[in-house]
Amino acid sequence: MSPNASTTPRDKQSLDYILRSGFAGGVAGCVAKTVVAPLDRVKILFQASNPDFKKYAGTWSGAFRAGAEIYKEGGGWALFQGHSATLIRIFPYAAIKFMAYDQVHHVLMPTRADETNLRRFAAGAFSGTITVFFTYPLELIRVRMAFQTRNSNPSSPFKDTRPTFIQAMRYLYREGTPALASTHTPIPSSSAPPPSATKKLFHYFPILKFYRGFTVTIAGMIPYAGTSFLVWGFLRARFLPPKEASRKQRTPMADLTFGAISGAISQTVSYPFEIVRRRMQVGGLTRPDRWLGWSETVRDIWRANGWRGFYVGLGIGYLKVVPMTAVSFAVWQAGKHVLGV
Repeated sequence: MSPNASTTPRDKQSLDYILRSGFAGGVAGCVAKTVVAPLDRVKILFQASNPDFKKYAGTWSGAFRAGAEIYKEGGGWALFQGHSATLIRIFPYAAIKFMAYDQVHHVLMPTRADETNLRRFAAGAFSGTITVFFTYPLELIRVRMAFQTRNSNPSSPFKDTRPTFIQAMRYLYREGTPALASTHTPIPSSSAPPPSATKKLFHYFPILKFYRGFTVTIAGMIPYAGTSFLVWGFLRARFLPPKEASRKQRTPMADLTFGAISGAISQTVSYPFEIVRRRMQVGGLTRPDRWLGWSETVRDIWRANGWRGFYVGLGIGYLKVVPMTAVSFAVWQAGKHVLGV
């Protein structure tokens, strides 16, 4: 298909269109994540209250000082620790997200006249939710790899080395078993342990360990993806004339700008959910003896830092998400143009 070929409504639901759209989205996600990988690692360390980096959290300069310490101790590759898992996850994640958005957008808004802010939000939220269902275990493994530092868990078998993707996956699968849990010192908590039925559930179905923080992720994905695509679609409809859009004119600067704005707004709206999700995701490392639930995690964050605890690392979140979203949308649109979709 030529890049300048017209695309009919039927074309958008063809396998060829879906695969091209997904490939463009997957490449866009990988490029965007690679650009911000060092910031992403520092952000995870802040959000999960890693003991080695707590002293840097809360200030803009702290992010750069944390990055400098990571570089000093482990070199440039340390800034990309966990990035291999990120790329394994992000290609299918971004491919499914953008591909699903294209399809849902076509169903809900087949013409420009059908576009409304509610439908834009619904299309984004639905595509984000679909994506999380398929890619969440990869996201959790990636977070575990990025979280590991020298003092994050002294009893961890990876305290002196960087865990590989396979090692992190095996450790996650086995955590909570008597042989593994007995080697850890639990962090004191006044909260009651989870019901025995819950413990039995994860004992008999250990695959569910790969879904720590899944419910809060879904809760946070709805406002994040919904707001992101809502702002993106609104700005394009408002500032790109229909005539230019119909000719598939490339607008890289507009795509970067609209993506940056949508990233900033969606990050602000959904950030508290992300904090809770990160704490739950690393719960097996900080509390290997039990399963930390959503409500307990929220209470622990509130007791420790009040409302500010739900916005730890927001500054670096902007530094990461704004350029990442901008690059993601821009490369996605450029890829679709090159592939003729």
